[in-house]
Amino acid sequence: MALEELISDLPAYAKDLKLNYSSLVKQNTELTPQQLWGTVVVAAIATRCAELTTEVIAEAESVLAPGALDAAKAAAAIMGMNNIYYRFHHLTKNEKYATLPSRLRMNALRGHTVEAVDFELWCLAVSAINACDKCVDSHEKVLREKGATEELINAVVRVTSVIHAIGVVLDSEKASPTATA
Repeated sequence: MALEELISDLPAYAKDLKLNYSSLVKQNTELTPQQLWGTVVVAAIATRCAELTTEVIAEAESVLAPGALDAAKAAAAIMGMNNIYYRFHHLTKNEKYATLPSRLRMNALRGHTVEAVDFELWCLAVSAINACDKCVDSHEKVLREKGATEELINAVVRVTSVIHAIGVVLDSEKASPTATA
């Protein structure tokens, strides 16, 4: 099933998601195509909705260069790890953990082949989905230091929120006993 069909088949209660997908993804004027589709890719991966991720990556292959698609996947992977690790630091009251070395390899943060702002936007998107305040704060700060505006950052988070919500709806529809096969 193509991505457009997947979106159009969302249930009536998710009409706002269809409308937001249309305006924020299909008609987007705030982000470059690479920023937009990298964001859509990382958000889909972070939703853990296999159906959405499959269709998004298939669509993104026609928009993103292979290196950019790989970088988006790397951002989703590395932030999936980092968000858990650093969110734990935030959640625990034991301050000792913040003094311990992470001993986690994070070469993807510097080994990608895309613009640094684009990669940071994608890291921020995954961190927003995974609710890691340390990572959100860190990547937002780096983005502003690199010249990204709050409007650009907000545009990425809006797209991220819509893609995440679509993944939630798709998964809930599969889990629903009234869902049709």
